[in-house]
Amino acid sequence: MTSPFLFHTARLADFDQRTQTGPSPTRIGPEMIGIPEGGEVTVEATLTSLGGGVLINADVHAVLSGECVRCLRSLHPTADLHVSQVFSFSADFITGEAADDAEEIAEEVPLIVNEELDLLQTVINEAGLSLPFNPTCGNGCDDGDTPAPDGVSGEDEGKLLDPRWADLEKFL
Repeated sequence: MTSPFLFHTARLADFDQRTQTGPSPTRIGPEMIGIPEGGEVTVEATLTSLGGGVLINADVHAVLSGECVRCLRSLHPTADLHVSQVFSFSADFITGEAADDAEEIAEEVPLIVNEELDLLQTVINEAGLSLPFNPTCGNGCDDGDTPAPDGVSGEDEGKLLDPRWADLEKFL
């Protein structure tokens, strides 16, 4: 299984456009909606050589899978995410001098490992910022089948008891 987020940089020209399609290696997105693991993802990327690094601008297209937070209906909208990230071949790409701490390097610019750059973490970050945390249906979840908030519809609202107090009625 090849990830659509892995790009080989061995034969990179100054400017390359690539399109890769494949299954998502992991679930991407917030809890209620996201790209499912194994779901088909298409990445249209432009890779630009920066000498000691690579700038990648990519559009990610996928079908999301999730549930409406109001009515719990299944949702399957399409997602179009745009990411832009610089990757470097060495740790001294930004500063010109070697950093002391490996974690400090990873926080600044992701590294290209074995002539491959992995866009997965950048896409995960963008999905967390762009996808809705509480997705809802496009029609407002009100098609007449949804019961009233008290669970009883069609009764006179003046005579309804608060359901939290209903069990106390037997003590009166």
